[in-house]
Amino acid sequence: MMRTILQSQLLPPPPIKLRHSSLLFSPSQHSRPNLKFTSKSSPSPPTITMASIKVHGVPMSTATMRVLAALYEKELEFELIPVDMRAGAHKQEPFLSLNPFGQIPALQDEYIGDEYSEKGEKLMCPGCNKVKALTKVWLNVEGQQFDPIASKIAFERIFKGMFGMTTDPAAVQELEGKLVRVLDIYEARLSKSEFLACDCFTLADLHHLPVIHYLMGTDSKALFESRPKVCEWVKKITARPAWAKVVDLQKQ
Repeated sequence: MMRTILQSQLLPPPPIKLRHSSLLFSPSQHSRPNLKFTSKSSPSPPTITMASIKVHGVPMSTATMRVLAALYEKELEFELIPVDMRAGAHKQEPFLSLNPFGQIPALQDEYIGDEYSEKGEKLMCPGCNKVKALTKVWLNVEGQQFDPIASKIAFERIFKGMFGMTTDPAAVQELEGKLVRVLDIYEARLSKSEFLACDCFTLADLHHLPVIHYLMGTDSKALFESRPKVCEWVKKITARPAWAKVVDLQKQ
């Protein structure tokens, strides 16, 4: 049975032109579409081998980026099916047949971590209940403390300009003041372990990647770089080969 991975749009995507309406990716390739054909001796046309995992989203979406990162970490093949959120495609058929509420569910990357626990990077540390519990704790921290602030900063500094809107400096200053307090807690935590949940990379670290990726291209990067442990952590997680493949998708 085909598995359909639906991913939410936490930040509104800018206009983006994709070369393909549907792209099939293999973990062995960075960004090039991988249409697999099975050759036959008969003159009949070749068959296309379709990926069993479908991702509905766009590469610029922070939520979609999380799912793509998880798939690459797990070394899984997938098919990327663009959803034109600006045109309201998520509120129309055929998307409504996948989700009648017209809202794309989040945190499907956690499903990937559990379903394919033995493939690629572990992400959820199966077999170690303590680490798995800590991973879920820091997933909640990211979702409730880090992302609500960091995503708003990214919207002010990056996405407003893409939509012809003006950045509000006062809002940025206020938000950065809040993020500072969150990052101070991260600094303390990362002085005790290499990554957030333990000394190995987990889904909790992965969840931070999309917004950090955007903020590190702005003046807000100083908030991360001024904290030695946070800075070291950011360098480690953004240097992962799987993440490089996600970033490459945005360049197509």
